[in-house]
Amino acid sequence: MDVSQYLEIFLDETKEHLQNLNTRILELEADPEGTDTINEIFRAAHSLKGMAGTMGYKRMQNLTHDMENVFSEVRNGTIKVKPEMIDVLFQCLDALEGYTENIQNSADEGTNDNEVLIKALNDIMKNKNGDSAVATDAADTSNKSSAAGAVSSSGDIAVKWDGISLDDSQVSVIKAAKTQGKNVYGINVLIQENCILKAARAFLVFKAVEELAEIIVSDPSAQDVEDEKFDRDFTLIVISDGSLEAVIKAAEGVSEIEKVVGAPIVLENNVHYKEMAVVETEEPKEEKQSSPKADVAAAGAAPAPAKNETKKQTLAKPVVNRTVRVDIEKLDSLMNLVSELIIAKNSLVSVSSQEQQVNTNTAFNEQIEYIEQVTTNLHESVMKVRMVPIESVVNKFPRMIRDLSKKLDKKMELYMSGEETELDRTVVDEIGDPLMHLLRNAADHGLESAEVRAQRGKPAVGSIFLDAYQDGNNVVIEVRDDGNGIDVEAVKKKAIERGSITAEQAVTMTDKEIINLLFLPSFSTAQKVTDVSGRGVGLDVVKSKIESLSGEVEVKSKLGEGSTWTIRLPLTLAIIQALMVVVGDEKYAISLGSIQTLENIPPQDVKLVQNREVINLRGTVIPLIRLGDVLDIENRKSKEEDLIVVIVKKGDKRAGLVIDELIGQQEIVIKTLGRYIKQCKFISGATILGDGEIALILDTNALI
Repeated sequence: MDVSQYLEIFLDETKEHLQNLNTRILELEADPEGTDTINEIFRAAHSLKGMAGTMGYKRMQNLTHDMENVFSEVRNGTIKVKPEMIDVLFQCLDALEGYTENIQNSADEGTNDNEVLIKALNDIMKNKNGDSAVATDAADTSNKSSAAGAVSSSGDIAVKWDGISLDDSQVSVIKAAKTQGKNVYGINVLIQENCILKAARAFLVFKAVEELAEIIVSDPSAQDVEDEKFDRDFTLIVISDGSLEAVIKAAEGVSEIEKVVGAPIVLENNVHYKEMAVVETEEPKEEKQSSPKADVAAAGAAPAPAKNETKKQTLAKPVVNRTVRVDIEKLDSLMNLVSELIIAKNSLVSVSSQEQQVNTNTAFNEQIEYIEQVTTNLHESVMKVRMVPIESVVNKFPRMIRDLSKKLDKKMELYMSGEETELDRTVVDEIGDPLMHLLRNAADHGLESAEVRAQRGKPAVGSIFLDAYQDGNNVVIEVRDDGNGIDVEAVKKKAIERGSITAEQAVTMTDKEIINLLFLPSFSTAQKVTDVSGRGVGLDVVKSKIESLSGEVEVKSKLGEGSTWTIRLPLTLAIIQALMVVVGDEKYAISLGSIQTLENIPPQDVKLVQNREVINLRGTVIPLIRLGDVLDIENRKSKEEDLIVVIVKKGDKRAGLVIDELIGQQEIVIKTLGRYIKQCKFISGATILGDGEIALILDTNALI
């Protein structure tokens, strides 16, 4: 079977399951008795195992199989969650992420069997009763639903349903479900005789059923089903809040399934279970081959109680997942088409303005307005498709902080808010590394040791905050801590030592300018190099990556109280609102997001400070940047005329860009310059205007 066509879906779903497991195991560490969390971990491990098996990744399947075994016992109450077990589980997740990375790079999982981890999981299984001499075969755990007629611990023959032997732990699970008002069903699934991939179909049935119910028993075992060690049918016992019909329909929704029958399992004298009326979603056809087990169940069927019928009618229809995975390249293609449409609209606007000089063509103008409305709506729709929550990036950080807490021997807690804040997919994909560096920096450099925190009267547990929120056309992400803050004198001393600044320069520099030295390559104030930090790689990466995304990063700090690192990013990188300006005979675009005001400045108001031109604008001294000089273009305006100044901002910095003429606001499509001509840092791209002319887009951050 060629599974390469499913590889991308497999990788996407695997990453989702791994992130879910990371989150849930963190929750389990905080609340070892959390039943819902334990069930969720079991389901995720089971799904991951099935997916790996279907794709033929045996090592990955074996590891998740043993993880599933452990959680099966945790769920049954025979194993208690302990700190050392949590550590082993996190190591397993790291190993699974290693397999996933190998598969992504080469479509092969690699050769690491992770025998140490598998042994550790099996040791947990062996010691589940506190007696190391009692060994449990890992295969037996997942095979506990075997029809071999297992004997319960009390010595009695286990309770049976439809030929399946149930042991004490499974009976107790069913009892617990009943007391919680949940439904317990048995269903039998018959696969079509001509089906080639029985295991794949069975796996899809498992997935479909698990959307509505929790599978507690499979006969044959889930492992045997995955290995195609069954004839054509298999039986499941499930716990569900929904109706039996809904569960059966979910299983029938899988292609190449011939028949699905089922029956509620009801409690008899609080001890044993018996099968009830077999339910099918449609009348069985006489000529259709039925399952032997289904026939046995149907033979002694009694009518279902009326109260169950009433309950079925009031059940709400399950919500269907309405999200669709779309390849980012397809979205880029759609975006390019929208871009061309906007350029065409700009051309019509350009023609219209020329037409109006001769006569007024009302119909033509109406068409332009209509196209403008359509393109704007289409643009907004495509933008929404490209927007994704930053949750996908920040979800991995609680686990990272947990590991750093152990490694650095510091107590710390991560508090996150605004995970639902949305950003362009291309930005979200790139933002992970900068945020990781800032959080590691906060954990290692920011938070003090327990002794120092005690001396300062601070809580023993240090706090790190990650907050995201939308601010106009930007998204702001803040990383802050209640730690030591930045020691400006230490940074100054280090900068002088390494020759970044001279002692004379240091005297005149502000604290903010000194703190900004931390963004220099290879700059670190750490006394020793560790595997967490100290190599001087981190903050320079943060700055360069954020600026490559047309964003900015700044830091505020107070010694002894903590630091706040603020990242400001544009919502999207594809289409922006811009102010079109003229310098000399050339047109340029400036993003509206970076513009504060437009000013007319008389020449006599321009002053010199340290041989630099500045203006005093309502009490604020702002440096002037004459774009004609920067771009090597001869200005058309005479020296006596008022200056047209565009006041732009970068964080709390301001600058005035001197231009010759204003054209107006326009929606522009950003086209990248390509690697050969993107050397000029203050040009961030280009756009095509309505008349076909090309205008360069100025990067105000770089200019400032």
